[in-house]
Amino acid sequence: YVANGLKLVKSDHGAAGIGTLASPHSTVEELYLAGALMRALGSDNIDYRLRNAEFAPAASVRWLGTSIASLSDLQRVLVVGSNLRKDHPLFAQRIRQAQRNGAQVNVVTSKALFNAADAWAMPVANADVQEAGAWVQSLANVAAAIAAEKGVSAPAAGTASDTARAIAHSLLGGDRKAILLGNAAAHHAKASSLLSLANWIGAQTGATVGYLGEAANTVGAQVVGALPKAGGQTAGQMLAGGLKAVVLLNTEPAFDAANGAAAAQAIGQADMVVTLSPFKANMDISDVLLPISPFTETAGTFINTEGRAQSFHGVVKPLGETRPAWKVLRVLGSMLHVPGFEFETIEEVRAQAIPADVQALLSNACTAQVDVSPAAGQPASAAIYQLDSLVRRAPSLQLTADAKQPAVAAQSQGGL
Repeated sequence: YVANGLKLVKSDHGAAGIGTLASPHSTVEELYLAGALMRALGSDNIDYRLRNAEFAPAASVRWLGTSIASLSDLQRVLVVGSNLRKDHPLFAQRIRQAQRNGAQVNVVTSKALFNAADAWAMPVANADVQEAGAWVQSLANVAAAIAAEKGVSAPAAGTASDTARAIAHSLLGGDRKAILLGNAAAHHAKASSLLSLANWIGAQTGATVGYLGEAANTVGAQVVGALPKAGGQTAGQMLAGGLKAVVLLNTEPAFDAANGAAAAQAIGQADMVVTLSPFKANMDISDVLLPISPFTETAGTFINTEGRAQSFHGVVKPLGETRPAWKVLRVLGSMLHVPGFEFETIEEVRAQAIPADVQALLSNACTAQVDVSPAAGQPASAAIYQLDSLVRRAPSLQLTADAKQPAVAAQSQGGL
């Protein structure tokens, strides 16, 4: 059904009418095969950046900018656009260890992400709490304070306020430093401006610059090219509607997209919507559901935020007639007569998907011009127990206080 449907859509509307929206919680092997399948059909419409508001092309893979272990030894840190304790609890623990050893923690974020210093379970030296639209200006102010201190030109118009000077003074001290951009900074309407300013501040203070990373495989999705390369539609464009056939890999637009309800409605207008999920997901918009295994029931690989590939085996047998997504995509490719899809084992897929030197691809360099004008709207940022399809369906997690404050719309959940 799916193979014939994709053939008909391609014949009637062209390959550009087909697209894939993939969750960055999918494995490297799954994301690689999804991209290879789209491109073999002649479409470059694949993207994992479901909550992003800006889709600036990047020639490199965005990452943490340093090793995970080094976070425990920082002396100065600036966190931008994150509820660190809830968004990245393991990273928060490392930074908490650093703070106990004398590190100064500085914050640029919103009130919604930073209710009080004790909400992070660590003392915060300096906090610039502003609406998300003003974060670029906040970083520009810090840059202006550093420029005044060092006698250099600032990269953008800014005012060295008392808070900006305090953050600047902190970052100019110490030896081991990092500027860490959170989920809301990555999803920001002016994410490139934030990164450009962070890079300038990092260069002036000797701090590394990087992204904390939203999902288990945010870096891996970039490494295997699960985003448009040659003029294909971005996730934002696909979620706005217009595609004739949509493949949804481990994702639910109503929950995972920046504008969930509108995105789901737009996707539902396609002639054919194919969902690959372990759950009864997207039932109101899908024409077919292909049941696939969650990560616990299949082998796979994630590439973590420091660029380290971590492979694993399934620990329990797949439920019923469920199949691992990589096998479903592999068979679908064979049925569509895609060359190079004759994989017999996941090791073969992995060898094809992951380059020999992942580290060479990692870079947070950005040459975008800084725009300090206020950004419209709020960055999409899911609460800790609304982030993916597994935690959304965990009854124990949904009984917690954190689950009662979702950043995405609620919808009844069902499991296969």
